[in-house]
Amino acid sequence: MGGAVLNWIWLGLILLAVVYGAFTGRMQEVSTASFDGAKQAVTLVINLTGVMILMLGLMRVAMDGGLLRAIARAIAPLLRRLFPDVPPEHPAMGALVMNFATNILGLGNAATPFGLKAMRELEKLNRTPGVASNAMVLFLSINATAITLFPPTGTIAVRAAAGSLAPWSIWVPTLIATTCSTGTAVVVYYLLRGLPRYAATPLAGAPAAAPRAPEPASPAIDPALERALASRPGAPVGPLRRALVFGVIAALTLALAFEIAGQLELQPGTEVAKQVMQTWLFPVLIVGLLLVGVAGRVPVYETMVEGAKEGLEVGVRILPYLLAILVAVSMFRASGALDLVIGLVDPFTSRIGFPAAVLPMALLRPLSVSGAFAVMSEIVVANGPDSFISNLACTLQGSTETTFYVLTLYFGASGTRNIRHTLVACLAGDAAGFVGATAACHVFFS
Repeated sequence: MGGAVLNWIWLGLILLAVVYGAFTGRMQEVSTASFDGAKQAVTLVINLTGVMILMLGLMRVAMDGGLLRAIARAIAPLLRRLFPDVPPEHPAMGALVMNFATNILGLGNAATPFGLKAMRELEKLNRTPGVASNAMVLFLSINATAITLFPPTGTIAVRAAAGSLAPWSIWVPTLIATTCSTGTAVVVYYLLRGLPRYAATPLAGAPAAAPRAPEPASPAIDPALERALASRPGAPVGPLRRALVFGVIAALTLALAFEIAGQLELQPGTEVAKQVMQTWLFPVLIVGLLLVGVAGRVPVYETMVEGAKEGLEVGVRILPYLLAILVAVSMFRASGALDLVIGLVDPFTSRIGFPAAVLPMALLRPLSVSGAFAVMSEIVVANGPDSFISNLACTLQGSTETTFYVLTLYFGASGTRNIRHTLVACLAGDAAGFVGATAACHVFFS
């Protein structure tokens, strides 16, 4: 669904750029932009790969140290309340727990096999085959707007590669935005599930219990993730490791107290809070991930190096998508067509504090994660990494998921034809995420 739309968007950008450039006498600029866009894509990938390597390595340390298991245990009671129709010991509940736990850690690709397994298991519990059950609708409403507590690594890497002075400063605004999107999607689910229009009515002519076709093979789970899940806590943490962990935590707490006390003498409390969140969270996250590994008796250096190798693979994988979109958007911008569109839309969007230059990113986000990422990267390069427009585009990137891709993938896996109010809840979540991102950016960056 999203892929076909993206094909036409990409083709339309290039065709409109050339045609509009021909009429405005800017063909030389369009030609130059096509080469510059390709160069920007390669340079950007080379620069962001370093940050990706660092963060993926640190995540591997924390995963092997037991962080994923701890989060799964923490959210299991909440999920049992949210999904009362799913028996606690049913395989569907286990798949739901692991899907949400991996999403919370920002491991989107690793979450997909668990999500597909959850949908197929939920279909086995479904009383109206082919029609989305309440559990399915709620699961995808949350999944398509999933809260990710950890910083958006790719976005931070792009900002760092573009020379941002504080590449991690969009972390807290992103948390605010994704909380708005998930909360709204869940509320809309509960508001609509009792309406006759969205009732779980059996499909016309469908048998009471549709025969089950052989299950398609799930994507393979990442071996490192499988190892992290299969491992069990080892011997208790020794006194030296325990002293190291608590000593570092105590030292950082004391330093933070001194920092806050000193800053409160110079500026208001709200400004101090924003400054602390923007400058302390990311270094503290790095230390926290390493301490999880220390407590889990993980050889942190070797594990970090092993996990970091994935960063190179990620860079190679995203380059074609990034190059294609950056070339198209660069040509569209150079032709003057983008300025025309912005000029037409800006009088309306600026009234609500939303720059029109970010609109392409907002429209593309529910359709394609790679396309939206590439457009975000182009905005960061074109407007400067620390501009309000770039900060908002980066926050939007982490505010929600690729709605149409998620629904197509998961409902296809379960063979569901009537998705009821899933799309409405997800799109409401997307809209709330955009509003939350805009408001948060005005608070933190205006």
